Amino acid sequence: MAYQKMAYLYDQLMAHAPYDGWIEFTEKVFANSGASRKRIADLGCGTGEITTRLVQQGYEVIGVDNSQDMLTYAEHKASMQKLSIQWLHQDLRDLDGLYDLDAAISYCDVLNYITEPEELQETFHHIYKALKPGGLFIFDVHDLNYISENYLNQTFAEVTDEASYIWFCTPGEEPGEMYHDLTFFYMEDGKYERFDEQHHQRTYAKRFYKEILKNAGFENIEVYADFSPIPNNMDENSARIFFSASKGSR
Repeated sequence: MAYQKMAYLYDQLMAHAPYDGWIEFTEKVFANSGASRKRIADLGCGTGEITTRLVQQGYEVIGVDNSQDMLTYAEHKASMQKLSIQWLHQDLRDLDGLYDLDAAISYCDVLNYITEPEELQETFHHIYKALKPGGLFIFDVHDLNYISENYLNQTFAEVTDEASYIWFCTPGEEPGEMYHDLTFFYMEDGKYERFDEQHHQRTYAKRFYKEILKNAGFENIEVYADFSPIPNNMDENSARIFFSASKGSR
């Protein structure tokens, strides 16, 4: 399947994602940090929806993703909007070549795709090195309890004018581990075509993320829920957990 169609379908099926919510949350956390933020890396940027919005807000943003197909579509999208953005094709587990960033963000549960604890720890080390002193790292993940109650062993579906999908979520062997088996149908030359994907994710307890952030050298760790910029404002129904942490100023 050509990258143009796959990336386009991704945008179509993610059309209702709360992209503006991520932007608003980011800017509030920036403001609360008490420091100016200009140069940002969007880690796991996909088709660039958050990246382009941040650039439109006046930030200098580098988009990083492991999918060249997504990056090609993101670059096309930015070009159509006359936005100047640097795009990097890299696996976050091997992140390299980024320095002196004011901030790094990673949203839409991107880090849940790094399923091995050791690899996630190494990723946090890479991100720490990419930040300037005082730099901020913000990311989100699935809440461990929420996926147990609302995702595992569930089936989801969505239909649009141009595409539809069926999504089965099954548990893995480890706590917080899940497999997403997706079947997509899209219109091509007057008939429906089908393709299948499997996504593998794992999330952890909040204390685990705090621990590996500290191991990487991060300080001032704050935890948020569901786009609220107020730390520790969460309950048993919280679906998406956010973390912010800073690199020491020395």
